[in-house]
Amino acid sequence: MALELYSTLSRRKQAFEPITAGEVKMYVCGVTVYDYTHIGHGRTFISFDIVRRWLEAIGYKVTFVRNITDVDDKIIRRAAERHVTCEALTDEFAQAMQEDMIALGCLPPTVEPRATHFIPQMLNIIEKLQQKGLAYQTKSGDMAYAVRQFKDYGKLSGKSIDDLISGERVAADDTKRDPLDFVLWKSAKPGEPQWDSPWGKGRPGWHIECSAMSCHYLGETFDIHGGGPDLIFPHHENEIAQSEGANGKRFANYWMHTGPLRVMNKEGKEEKMSKSLGNFWTVRDAIAETDDKFGVGNGAQVLRFFLMRTHYRSPILFGPDLIVDAYQSLKRLYTALKDVPADDLPLDWNEECAKRFAEAMNDDFNVPVAVAQLFELANRAQAQKSAAMSRQLKKLGAILNILQADPEVFLKGSTAGLDEAAIEEAIAARAAAKKAKDYAKADEIRKHLAEQGVMLTDTPQGTTWQRVLVEKSH
Repeated sequence: MALELYSTLSRRKQAFEPITAGEVKMYVCGVTVYDYTHIGHGRTFISFDIVRRWLEAIGYKVTFVRNITDVDDKIIRRAAERHVTCEALTDEFAQAMQEDMIALGCLPPTVEPRATHFIPQMLNIIEKLQQKGLAYQTKSGDMAYAVRQFKDYGKLSGKSIDDLISGERVAADDTKRDPLDFVLWKSAKPGEPQWDSPWGKGRPGWHIECSAMSCHYLGETFDIHGGGPDLIFPHHENEIAQSEGANGKRFANYWMHTGPLRVMNKEGKEEKMSKSLGNFWTVRDAIAETDDKFGVGNGAQVLRFFLMRTHYRSPILFGPDLIVDAYQSLKRLYTALKDVPADDLPLDWNEECAKRFAEAMNDDFNVPVAVAQLFELANRAQAQKSAAMSRQLKKLGAILNILQADPEVFLKGSTAGLDEAAIEEAIAARAAAKKAKDYAKADEIRKHLAEQGVMLTDTPQGTTWQRVLVEKSH
């Protein structure tokens, strides 16, 4: 089965045909680094990490570019509030973002360019647009894009000029020729970062940076452009207008966007994530919360699994209590790997579950259906005591970058107030109590461990233990 993916531009699934055989060039919009990344970023970046991993698994060489926005109104304001330079602020949060993505199991991009390093390329595009009558200087000194001069404006989002006039865009700016026009280059203001340009000192608008960086690394036409759902309009729409207006070529052949993420509040109601509503989750906070529930070191993998197992284009609802099922599901898969260790043979793509896994992934990266094959393999591994089924389970899991931890370590996790040495000591004390026929003490030790999230299992070979979820009172 050939790979098909849904393109936001065509609004349908299409057979994937790369520009260059055996190679894929992909650009995904990164973050504006003025704060820590949130779980919406995590959902989007995990989704495209899986896209990349699958493309590589089926033999493509992938050039994956994800940018860093390091000049922006929010950055300037935050730096002023903290009395630091914009560079110091963006360095801090760019590093934090990279740490968060590594924690979530995402591969680093092939290239991760920063906007401020591509000012000449941006100026070159703006000059081309001005020469073609698609850009002009406003009364305030900004350079603006003349939206009505680009006949295909709105083709990605499906918005017409009439829709935009009716008030879906920002309020009118009387320094521009048309309220629909957007800024390419902002004239300098005191105390802000600024660069020389043919139109005076200033700094780039938000949209122009991605046109400059993507075309620099991937060419004027490349295979896949992706991002979160909030970027379809106006950001990606404006990228198309800039890039195709300047170069006279199709910008990207396929446009991929993740579905929206919403959160469940304390009353159990679904709402948009917002700092003002007090329901804002950074990746770091979410990992810490899941670590606290399921064991230090397990949280990030549980969170990755939770965020990936809803189809990337579908809406997803996040809440700490909703992650419990993801943990229990991973625990089920790891239990199979513990009970029946995998052999070390290569992945067999001719095996039934592997075939269905590949079919699902080739059907617009349908991870939920692919994950269902992992549970089928786990069932077969245990029922048949099959090391081959466990191998298939682990190696298919590796494509999604899950199930790669030691099963014993995952299942034991980390326990509140008890390290592994303390648990083993308690188990030894319980064995001694049983030997002395002090069953009350043995039961007391078992109960105490259970309260700490440690479940004991007595076998002919001795007592084993693993972590279990314990509901905590608040």
